[in-house]
Amino acid sequence: MKRFSFYIVPALILLVLIVFLVITVRAQANAGPLPQTDETIIRGARLYDNWYALLETQPRAGDMPLWTTQTTNTRSGAETWRCVTCHGWDYQGKDGAFGSGSNYTGFPGVYQTQVSDLSGAITGRLDPQHDFSPYLSGEDVDALVAFIKNGTIDDNQFIDLVSRKVLNGDLANGKAKYENTCVKCHGEDGAAMVFRMEGQNVTLGTLAVTDPWRFLHRTRFGTAAAPDMPIGRSLGWSAQDGRDVLYYAQTFPSGLPSGKETPSLGGREATPVVQPGGPAQGFWGGLLTAFGAMATSLGFALLLGVVLVGLIFLLVWIARGKK
Repeated sequence: MKRFSFYIVPALILLVLIVFLVITVRAQANAGPLPQTDETIIRGARLYDNWYALLETQPRAGDMPLWTTQTTNTRSGAETWRCVTCHGWDYQGKDGAFGSGSNYTGFPGVYQTQVSDLSGAITGRLDPQHDFSPYLSGEDVDALVAFIKNGTIDDNQFIDLVSRKVLNGDLANGKAKYENTCVKCHGEDGAAMVFRMEGQNVTLGTLAVTDPWRFLHRTRFGTAAAPDMPIGRSLGWSAQDGRDVLYYAQTFPSGLPSGKETPSLGGREATPVVQPGGPAQGFWGGLLTAFGAMATSLGFALLLGVVLVGLIFLLVWIARGKK
């Protein structure tokens, strides 16, 4: 009986530790992203578009330091400091719409990025040549991280990468939302307002057929150049609502010569982009993901402390039992 009592207490301690470990791991695996306000995500999206226009400042003279590592894109100066110039309006960099043509840089995208320390990536901790800390405040960095994690959308499954046409859009829904929100400024055919794009005067119809990803980004999140423009994110539009408005806008006159409405992307086939990574699938995938996250978190430190205390208690118990 004494022998049984000697083993039962350590066994119970071990059982409690195992249960605590499983509960902690499952909580980590099932935890979603931290809640972010729409205002934070919208600000991050506008910083991603053109941070120096939003902040009313300018980067230092010359190209962004990493720009010299690519030789295919001929842009220069302040333009090379914009997030979108390297990572694309579809957020997928070299693996998306910027995979060829004059926009190609070879830089990766940010959609479903596997970089765990996004703040470090933005502020130069991971690479001193990618340091935006002289220009962005802590709140600005947090807004960019919030947008990258919780605001980016993969629209390439719904847009033909060669013709740039929306696939399977709802024209009636797009027309209704456009007429309720956009027609007052842009007119019934999108030509009432002319703006600059790539050094040219264009209308909404031009933008819709030549750069649908820019159209989606700016109709969802706005732009520093038009801070009062109604935007889909604030109006509660779904991702599909935004694509439906784009689908309708692609019926507008583009103002481009016939045959130039949908320039080729270097002969690429219109196949959806397969993204690496993503949420863990199932308990065991979540288990591995959770351990990776816990390794740099307070939860891991607490768990390690409990385990160590338990081991010390077990050793003391065994030592006392041998006396």
